[in-house]
Order: sequence, then structure tokens, then C-alpha cells
Amino acid sequence: MESNAAMLYSEQVTLSSLVQNLIYGSGAVGAILVVVGLLMIDAGTTRSENLYNSTVEKMVGFFLGFTTYFVIGFGFWAGQYYIMEGATLGDALHDWWLGGSLANSLAHHTDPAIFPGLNTFQIFVFFLACFAGIVNVLLHFSVSERMTATSYYITAVVATIVSSVLSWITWGSVGPLTNAGFHDFFGVGFVYLFPAGMAAALVPKLGQRPGMFEPHPKVPSYNAPSIGLAATGLVTIFAGLPMVILSCLFFFDPEALAVSVTMADTSVGIAFNNYGLAWAGGAITGAIISYRTKSYIYFLFGPLAGYVACASGFDVYLPWQAFLVALFAPVTCWAVYEFTLKRGIDEHKLFPLFFGAGIYGLIMVGLVKAGTPRGGYFGIEEGAYAFQHGQISLLMQLAGIAICIGAGVVTGAILAFLLERTVGLCVPVEDQASGLDELYWSLKTDEKPAAPQPATISPEIGRSA
Repeated sequence: MESNAAMLYSEQVTLSSLVQNLIYGSGAVGAILVVVGLLMIDAGTTRSENLYNSTVEKMVGFFLGFTTYFVIGFGFWAGQYYIMEGATLGDALHDWWLGGSLANSLAHHTDPAIFPGLNTFQIFVFFLACFAGIVNVLLHFSVSERMTATSYYITAVVATIVSSVLSWITWGSVGPLTNAGFHDFFGVGFVYLFPAGMAAALVPKLGQRPGMFEPHPKVPSYNAPSIGLAATGLVTIFAGLPMVILSCLFFFDPEALAVSVTMADTSVGIAFNNYGLAWAGGAITGAIISYRTKSYIYFLFGPLAGYVACASGFDVYLPWQAFLVALFAPVTCWAVYEFTLKRGIDEHKLFPLFFGAGIYGLIMVGLVKAGTPRGGYFGIEEGAYAFQHGQISLLMQLAGIAICIGAGVVTGAILAFLLERTVGLCVPVEDQASGLDELYWSLKTDEKPAAPQPATISPEIGRSA
């Protein structure tokens, strides 16, 4: 029987600490809304015959990533602060794995001299675990309908571990790359560029979906079932992300003083306004491109492109700067999308948004905000981790881009090589064409098959997903 005489540390459960707990808890809510929005986009753009299977795989992939992060992932990200205090990455992993002492301690029974603000850190595990799952959901957009479920689930676990290591290197304020000058407020590198890099290795192995570029006897053309649902998913993501932005801020005394996770000077109001103008700027240019090309896809890309391009700098941009950066972001998506379309590359989401707007955005931070102080940790006045000792630089932005994409490509290539030779990587083309919902789940769609079309490539084929 446990003793009831455990020491009570009231400093761990003050009202101000509860406010911070609620802030980071709201970030987890925002992350879940992002997942809902992504599932709605998938439901609106995935061929009806494969829709249920695609949804199930995304949800399982999300929870595999979520669980793996609780088991081992958080210790990697927290390790940067352990190293700052003279401990080791191994100590962080020991304390924060699923059975670790700090992962299972009650905050009010934990001496703040050992670990202050324990509740907040524990909630942060939940928050970041959601994004570990989101990495897998995003990756699935690239391999959906073509990669076997077993291979995808194995990939999801591995991707979570590698992205967790990348979060230690590239996101925070005292990780190896961030402390040296790489600036990424929102985690564009390990959340967006990394799965895009994996997709770059996996998509060529998986080939094209039937009907996407050329008519198939069973699939004359690849048709998106509900663009309206996809647009609603877009707005759902827009609604969830402000809470996530709030959770990318650290708060110090005086109690409302906010600095970004990178330790750059910022404020809640400026970060929120940068976010809103990023969506607005992207939406305006995306609408122009859509009307000019008569293709709906660019309006959907537009707001997302503006957001992705500015996400790495929400903390340091001024609102007018964020708006101008966002205005040009959809152009990068358009360029990448048209490049892949002309070459028959069946990847229409991650490459345009992340290789286009994501890379552009990280570079623009290095150009527009070069020399901005950041890095280190609040309260440290000297040494390698002194508050704001580092500066944003274009060279470090390029290094971060290369590391995140490179890690994805290498991870994807190794997994593709191993999975092809073991459990199998690809779903047979005929099974894709017949429909995975019926094959795996005995579900039939009510959608009537489209009338056969001539065996030529339509300019709109490939623009629906």
C-alpha cells in the first residue's frame, strides 16, 4: 500500500501553471482538429472505391505514430534541454519513455528542484505525439491506395522514431541545429519536409494509380468524389492551427511574457496575425491561379501554401512581411505541381506544398530575417546556450532543409528496399482498380462507373487528387 504522506510541492500546481497547462492542452485539441481536416480532405479527393480503406489506414497510422511517440519519441526532443543542463540524451530517454520516472510522476509530488513545471512537460508529450501521428497521415497521402497496409504500418513506426530524432536536431532552441542558427518556429522541417522526403523515395517504387494519368479498363479516369468536403477540411485545419501556434510559445515571468519555441522575441498577437495573413495571402494568389488555369486544385493549395511558407517564421515576421511571403507561395506550388504532372509523377499534395512552399518559406526566413537574435534559453546569460546568442542565417536554413529532406529520402529508400524483399511493398494494380474497399472490407460504392473514354491523357487527369 502506497504511503499517503508524500511531500506536496505547491509550486508545481499554481494557478499560473494551470493556465500554461490549458494553453498546451488546447494545442493538442488544435492538432486533433488538423487530423480531422486532413481526413476530410482525403475523403473529398480519394477515389470512392478506396475511400474507407484509405481512411482506416490513415487513422491506424496516426495512432501508431502517437503510441510510438509516447513509448520513445518525446525523450529525443526533451534531450536538448537535458544536454543544456549537463545531462545526456540517454538520461532524457530514460526519464521520458513510456515507463520512465518523469512520464509517470505526479507533478505535486515531484520536487521542482528535480523538474519544475512537470505538468506542462507531460502535456507536451500528448501535444507532440499528435504531430508524430500527423507525420504519418501526411505520408499516407503520398502512398495511399498503392502501398500495402503492412508496409505502411511498419513505415509509420519507423517514421515516428526518425522524425523524433529530427525534432531534437531542428526544432526548439538548444538542439544541435537550432542552437547554431536554423530557425523553424512551427516544425516545418521534421513535420512537413521529412515525410515529403520519404515520399520522394517511395512514390517511384509505387508507380501511378490506375486512371490518374492514363485510362484503365476499370478506371477510365481518377475522379475526386467531393471537392466541397475537401474545402471544408481546409477550413477545419484553419480553425485548429491557432491553438497549435499558441503551444509553440514559451511563457516566462512576468507571467504573460511570450517568446517563441526558438527563443526569438515575439508576441501572441503578432504570431496570430501572421498566421491569418498567411492564409489570406495564399488564398488570393491561389484563386488567381485557379481562375487563370481553370483548375480548382490551386485554390485549395493557395491558403495551405501561404500557411506552410510562413509557418517557419510566424514568430519573427511582421504581419506585412508574412502577407507578402504568402502571396508568392502558391506560385511555388503551381511550379512543382506542373513539373510533376508533366512527368507523370503521381504525388499531388506533399511535393507541391512542402517541396514548393515549405522550402521557399524556410529560405525566405533566412533572407528576410537574417541576423535576428534567437536560440539558447531564457535566463542563461553566457556560454553556448546563452539567451538569443544565435542569429538566423540563410546558410543554416539551407542546412536544415538538406538534413530534413535527406533524412526522409534515406529512411524511405531503406524501407522500400527492405519491404520489397520481405512483406511486399505494392498493392497490385488490378486490386487498386477493382477497389480496396470491396477487396478488403466487402464494401461496395454506390457511385456509378464513368463512361469509357478514349485512351488519351486528359489535361485534367491527375488534377483531382
